[in-house]
Amino acid sequence: MDILIAIVPALMWGSLPLVVSKIGGSTAQQIIGTTLGALLFAIVTFFFVSPEMSTTAWVAGFFSGAFWALGQKNQFAAFRQMGVSKTMPISTGMQLVGTSLFGVLAFGEWSTTTALILGISALVLIIAGAAFTSYKEDKSKQDENIGKGLTLLLISTVGYVGYVVIARWFDINGWEAVLPQAVGMVVSAILLSLREGDLFTKKTAGNTIGGLMWAVGNVALLFATAKVGVATSFSLSQTGVVISTIGGVLLLKETKTKKEMTFVIIGCILVVAGGIMIGFTKQ
Repeated sequence: MDILIAIVPALMWGSLPLVVSKIGGSTAQQIIGTTLGALLFAIVTFFFVSPEMSTTAWVAGFFSGAFWALGQKNQFAAFRQMGVSKTMPISTGMQLVGTSLFGVLAFGEWSTTTALILGISALVLIIAGAAFTSYKEDKSKQDENIGKGLTLLLISTVGYVGYVVIARWFDINGWEAVLPQAVGMVVSAILLSLREGDLFTKKTAGNTIGGLMWAVGNVALLFATAKVGVATSFSLSQTGVVISTIGGVLLLKETKTKKEMTFVIIGCILVVAGGIMIGFTKQ
C-alpha cells in the first residue's frame, strides 16, 4: 500500500502535461487554471490538517510557489515549441541537474565518496538521456523552434530550482508549505500573464483539473516520504516522465519515426535511472 501511494506523484505529474495539453487554451489560461486548482485543493487541505503557520512559512512559501509558477508557465510554453514528448525528458533532466548541483553547493550534499560517485554518475546518465530524447533522424528537418524551446526550459528550470531551494533553505517542506505556496503560485501566474489577455475563460476553468492533479501528487509525496523515506519516494516520483513522454506520442499524436521513438525510450530510461540514483544519494 505504501508503494502504491509513492507511485501516485508519478501518475499525477506524468499525466498533467497530457491533460493540460488536451484541454488546451493559451499558456496564460493553462498556468492560471492550474494554479487556481492547486489553491482550491490547498484551502480544503488546510482546514483538514490545520498546520501551525509561522511568518517564515508564509513568506518563504509564497515566494517558493511564485517560482514554481514561473517554472510551470515556461514549461507549458515549451510544449508549444517542442511538444510534450521532447520537452518533458529534457525539462526533468535540467531540473534534476539544477537541484542536485545546488544541493551540493549550498547544502553540502554528496559529502561521502559513495554519494559523490552516485551523484556524478546520475548526472551523466541524465544529460545523456536528455540528449537521446532530442535525437532527430532527418537532420535536414531539425525543429525550427528548438532554440526557443530550450530557452524557455532554461527559464523554467530557474523557476523549479528556486521553488525547491527556497522551501529547503527555510525548512518549510511539509504541510505548512501547501497553502502559502499555492497562494504564491496564483499571484505569480496572474502577474506573469497580465499582458496576454482573456485570462479567465472556460479553458482556464478546465485547466484547474491540472492543478488538482499536481496538488494530489504533492500531498501523496508528503505521505510517501513519511512511509517509505525520501530516497524511495523521490525516485519513484521521477518515473512520471515516462508517462508524459510516451503519452505525448500516443495521445497527443506527436510525430516520431521508429528510430526516434527508440531513442526517446532509451533517453527516458536513462533520465529515470539518473533520478533513482540521485534518490539514493538522499539516504
